[in-house]
Amino acid sequence: MQTKDIKNLMDDFDKSNLVKMKLEKDGFSLEFEKYIPTAVTTVEAQPIVTQAVAQAPVAPAAVATEEKPAVDANALSIKSPMVGTFYAAPSPTSPDFVKVGDTVKKGDTVAIVEAMKIMNEIEAEFDCKIVDILVKNGQVVEYEMPLFVVEKL
Repeated sequence: MQTKDIKNLMDDFDKSNLVKMKLEKDGFSLEFEKYIPTAVTTVEAQPIVTQAVAQAPVAPAAVATEEKPAVDANALSIKSPMVGTFYAAPSPTSPDFVKVGDTVKKGDTVAIVEAMKIMNEIEAEFDCKIVDILVKNGQVVEYEMPLFVVEKL
């Protein structure tokens, strides 16, 4: 096997969803393995725990009850465009995109919703001020679920 072939294999492996690969051919052996950070494993475990709590008969009623008083009838909100896991920051060690009291401009990223291993940035649809954050980092969110209460500027 030539160096060019090995480099091509490395590129293909890096772009794939594979975590480990072993190749043996004519007495030649090659093994690839991706490093998976501990934080990713922790993030993957959180939705399972949250999902189990959400399936309990009492939890959904409590969540719905808590959200209604927090959202004024005249208040605007930024809603989740999909079902997924809410993340307030781009990585576990980074600061949150926004906090209560922050002013954001149209197009600014306010959060991430992970769906099917794809990180989807949630952007402000208009200039606004963050009045309240309705969900916690790592929480499973539903389609059209309010994430932030905002005040249009």
